[in-house]
Amino acid sequence: MQPVIELDNLEVRLGERTVLNKLTASLTGRSIGLLGPNGAGKSTLINTLLGFHAPAAGTARVIGLDIRTRARQVRGLTGYMPENDSFIASMSGVRFVRLMAELSGLPQEQALERAHEAFFYVGLGEVRYRQIGTYSLGMKQMTKLAQAIVHGPKVLFLDEPTNGLDPPARKRMIQLIQEIRDHGDLHLILSSHLLRDVEECCDQVLILKDGQIAAFCNLEEERRANRKFLELETRGANGTFTAALAKLGCQTAPGAGGRIKLVLPDGVEIRQLYELAAQQQVQIRRIHCKRDSLEDIFFKAMEPANGRL
Repeated sequence: MQPVIELDNLEVRLGERTVLNKLTASLTGRSIGLLGPNGAGKSTLINTLLGFHAPAAGTARVIGLDIRTRARQVRGLTGYMPENDSFIASMSGVRFVRLMAELSGLPQEQALERAHEAFFYVGLGEVRYRQIGTYSLGMKQMTKLAQAIVHGPKVLFLDEPTNGLDPPARKRMIQLIQEIRDHGDLHLILSSHLLRDVEECCDQVLILKDGQIAAFCNLEEERRANRKFLELETRGANGTFTAALAKLGCQTAPGAGGRIKLVLPDGVEIRQLYELAAQQQVQIRRIHCKRDSLEDIFFKAMEPANGRL
């Protein structure tokens, strides 16, 4: 599988400051999260991939195109939703999105048609003729998403897409991102300092700290692994039940109050635990799966003692 993003010893300096320091990674996921605290270098990385910052050393490739030599082609195949507003306030929403579609290479007639479609897709069809300066924050965020997808990009960069949104607007934005991820034919790169956004939308995550890679992991693999770590709340369990769990291949650790921690081996399903409990006349009142894997990974990556920093 061709990587979506390849970072090859990439280094970026702004003035005298090194903002990205020798990044090397190969990102292949359908939806990739860029995670890190404010100032970690997430936006700088996106801007470098889009050709706005020149690398001081090394290079990067977007779907095989080198950003040093083929920056124009990269921009033609990508959509970009910036963190900060970049509107012409006196323009109507549909006129602005049409303009952005034309700048991306679409003919005028097709650009106008796609602008209308994009506005209806993000739920702003009724206000598309209003001036952008009159839009609420949530409407402006949706307009930024509309202009990023209007030309049908192959790679979509989203920089803090839920920034400042209230809960209902955030939920709608996340739903749209998930829909684009699941039903489109593009690759999605989402930059955020919010763990929850990345957890809900991405299958791979690159964590940055102080311009360096602090961690890189496949969230799907982490989620599959986490399903194996369970804690049972039981009633009536005894040594016979834990022995029966062991015969299934489970590693167990009894706790207080009828709690049993276990590792579920490959090939054993949760329903088999209930069947075994019924045979042993044991009640399983609740099963807890290990959660917050991304939170664990993130905070470990932020530790000063991490050898990669």
